[in-house]
Amino acid sequence: MSVLRKYLFTGLLIWIPLGITIWVIQLIIGTMDQIGAILPSAVRPDYWLLVHLADYIPFFKGYQRIPGFGLVFAVAVLLVTGMVARNMLGRRLLQLGEQVLNRIPIVRSIYSSVKQVSDTLFSDSGQAFRKAALVQFPHQGSWSIGFITGTPKGEISAKLNDELVSVFVPTTPNPTSGFLFMVNKADVRELDMSVDEALKYVISLGVVAPGGPAQAGNKIVLPVSTTESGEPARAEHV
Repeated sequence: MSVLRKYLFTGLLIWIPLGITIWVIQLIIGTMDQIGAILPSAVRPDYWLLVHLADYIPFFKGYQRIPGFGLVFAVAVLLVTGMVARNMLGRRLLQLGEQVLNRIPIVRSIYSSVKQVSDTLFSDSGQAFRKAALVQFPHQGSWSIGFITGTPKGEISAKLNDELVSVFVPTTPNPTSGFLFMVNKADVRELDMSVDEALKYVISLGVVAPGGPAQAGNKIVLPVSTTESGEPARAEHV
């Protein structure tokens, strides 16, 4: 039974990550397909492609869309939007659109909040999650992995004269929630590990420890014992 249990757990360790990965990919593609489905069939390139293929391959008769077209459509829209927003005319149109949205009461609060978060996370000048660090949390002598998100500004910086940094400490195993607090920069110990490695460590409950040169080269030396004649025995490396 112990051998069968080991085989079962080994199979689970292989198939669970693979199954979750496939499920997430299907979820993303399905969501993108729903975005592409808003277009009428008359203007969908995949619909006309299937119509022409059905004349030569009867198998395609009755099909009206190609799975995954929505993903291609969404990526194309993002690329075109980025290209337009990079030039002078596109930036001007974007500013006019934001001015219109900022005049709508409910939409204004939602859009401005989401835009501030997205600009912080995805813009080239953003500082969010740029560095992993160790901070004493939730009390002195207890250390947690956090992410430096920037430095306090505005009223917070004026009220606090010390040199502070903003640190986000995620919860385990769900890193999308956590605690944000300001701490003295001198009390923060920056880590050499990447943000991805730190997130893996948090999500895995500390099981997946990030590797490093110090860990790779460590050797444990067993205590020196003596033989029956009193001579020291040879130390063994593990």
